[in-house]
Amino acid sequence: MIAWLSTHRQRILQLTGTLLAVFLLSLLLREGGWEGMVSAMQQIEAVDLFWVLILFLISRIATVWRWHVLLRSGGIDIPFRDTASLTFTGLFASNFLPTTIGGDVVRLGGILRMGYDRAICFASIAADRLVGMLGMFMASPLGVAYTWPVLMTGTASLSFVAFLEKPVRFLKRILATFSIWLKKPGSLLLSLTCTWVHMLCVFGSIYLFVDDMGTHVSFWMIAGLWSLTYFITLIPISINGYGLQELSFTFLFSNVAGVSPAMSLTISVLIRAYLMITSLPGAVFLPSTLAAMAEKRLILKNGDLK
Repeated sequence: MIAWLSTHRQRILQLTGTLLAVFLLSLLLREGGWEGMVSAMQQIEAVDLFWVLILFLISRIATVWRWHVLLRSGGIDIPFRDTASLTFTGLFASNFLPTTIGGDVVRLGGILRMGYDRAICFASIAADRLVGMLGMFMASPLGVAYTWPVLMTGTASLSFVAFLEKPVRFLKRILATFSIWLKKPGSLLLSLTCTWVHMLCVFGSIYLFVDDMGTHVSFWMIAGLWSLTYFITLIPISINGYGLQELSFTFLFSNVAGVSPAMSLTISVLIRAYLMITSLPGAVFLPSTLAAMAEKRLILKNGDLK
């Protein structure tokens, strides 16, 4: 029993964190009531639901281009359609199969079965993830500036001091991973531009929802608060950030931006829904990718591939 707990402690922690976050969200619902969320939904204009869908699709294409640029500049001559299929497959796996397999693992397994260089493929996925983090990191000072009074109260100040230690380690990881692409600053800047496009689409979507609900929040505050939400969600204490993302978003936007908890929770749920909906194309490619990965593992197990 002890050995099993030791082996699965990370998964147990994530499941516990997810359940705790969901429980806290249920308390918010009891306080604000489902009526508040229904009322918030009714204030959103139907045309804006369509425009947000377009923004999220643009966001997804931007993330595809980001990885594609890194792959091509790293010497991997992969067609854009293959990069797109692998990216969407990874997104689908992350959103719908979070307890069994990660999106980056699916992407890596899929591109390796195409016969490309293992080291470059692995480094490109790490670089792709770090470029996305770098873009959000650039917006995080806005979030810190807006949330400083809240973060400096009570025990929040202690956690914030610990949070400040992470950027140094983060920058070291960037320099180590980008050894290939630092020699090609043009490609690195282009991939970062794709991240900015993705970020602007997400920020713009939140702005539309907040505006429809009759509350004015500056675009820059939205950018800062979402960047903090993003980094909080990266803490591995819940399954794929389920519950944690919604809880942190609701806390920040209700306590800092002045958006009501019901409205904040409604927007966070909508953002999650759009993230999942726009990853659905990956379902088409996932079975073949998983089958190929299983076949390769079987070959390795039998000793036919060294």
